[in-house]
Amino acid sequence: MGNITQRGSRSPGADGDRRPQNRIVTTELHFQLYKAILKEDCASIKALLRIHPVNQPITILASTRSYRLLLTETQTVVPIHLAAGYRKAQSLLCLLEHGADLEVRDIRGRTTLHLILLHWPIAPSLWTKPDVRIRKIHKSVQNNAIRCLRILCQHGAQVNTCVDNSSKSSPLHLAIKHGSQPLLSLLVQNGALIDAVNKSHMTALHVAAEALNAEMMETLIACGANVNYAVSSTGNTALKLAVCTASGKAGQLLAVGVSCIRLLLTHGAEVNAQDHQGQTSLHEACFGGREAVINLLLEFEADANILTKNGESPIHMYLRRSSNIRDVALLARLLRHTYPLRLTNNQGVLPTGIMTPQFHFLRKTLVKLSHRPLPLEEICIRNIRNRYGEKHKEYLKRLLPQQLWSSMYLRSADLAHLLR
Repeated sequence: MGNITQRGSRSPGADGDRRPQNRIVTTELHFQLYKAILKEDCASIKALLRIHPVNQPITILASTRSYRLLLTETQTVVPIHLAAGYRKAQSLLCLLEHGADLEVRDIRGRTTLHLILLHWPIAPSLWTKPDVRIRKIHKSVQNNAIRCLRILCQHGAQVNTCVDNSSKSSPLHLAIKHGSQPLLSLLVQNGALIDAVNKSHMTALHVAAEALNAEMMETLIACGANVNYAVSSTGNTALKLAVCTASGKAGQLLAVGVSCIRLLLTHGAEVNAQDHQGQTSLHEACFGGREAVINLLLEFEADANILTKNGESPIHMYLRRSSNIRDVALLARLLRHTYPLRLTNNQGVLPTGIMTPQFHFLRKTLVKLSHRPLPLEEICIRNIRNRYGEKHKEYLKRLLPQQLWSSMYLRSADLAHLLR
């Protein structure tokens, strides 16, 4: 601080002698303000702000810093962004009381609120049983972050301002990617628009569903998120995005996503909603070939006969991949829900999976089935089963004759034997 008080004194030397001295004084001033913010030394912050404008950036040299939590090289940063990034609640409050601008953006187009969310403390997923000391430290860090967020909201932070970059993410979108579940309720309580979209036209629920984040999804739905909101550019709903991720290689390998899909379905997600290409969630699930996802969609009355704009049925999507075709039992189950059986698309092309020599017999069998008309009784049985799905089968068992019920739900084995 001694160098700061000498700033006004001048020696009779040349300008060349004076400029380095001014530069040294400025560097020391910036470093002192940097240290005061990180130590939450409000008295020093107030004193330094009499010399340094509160919204003027400070430059911290890597060679002179003793704190290296966020900045790894020489950087220029606004004091309030520094306080937010390090989650220093007292420093943040002190800067705001002295006129700090909440909406000033950094070089990446982020406001103070964005920086709080981007640096939100999350417990690593590998922490299965952290010891008491680590748990206490993490809890303290999270409490500091929540205090900072509350301070920003109380001082009028714009909770719907998007990051000024290519993503155009709103605070809610950032909370999904970088935050924790309590963040969402806090932001919504302070006016965040639950169905705000980013540059990809996705809402926060779309992002959470695509990431299979059940906790976030549950909170968003409880806060009023529209479960059937479709992405304007693709027509995808949260359900279709969740099905896509859960049916992918990672979803199948980790056996995740079924609970997220069920959550959406039980809260009114339209199981037969079509995207701009005419695909439903069942089309997506059939292409992925994950049995648990397909069964769940069928349980909620997914229509196995809807065609895409190119004339592709869900079973056509299923038969595209040879790895799917090897599961004969699941193929038979899909066939039991399909009538009329349409194997080709609008161009008359058969699915690529059954065109290989190893599936020659299966291809011939399926083509025969597609040309063979069903008896009226069988058509009625399929329509009833498709209408009531799996979730009502026990209810139907009490109402229908045993033989009729068995013909609807227990005859898949016959088809499986035919396909072998």
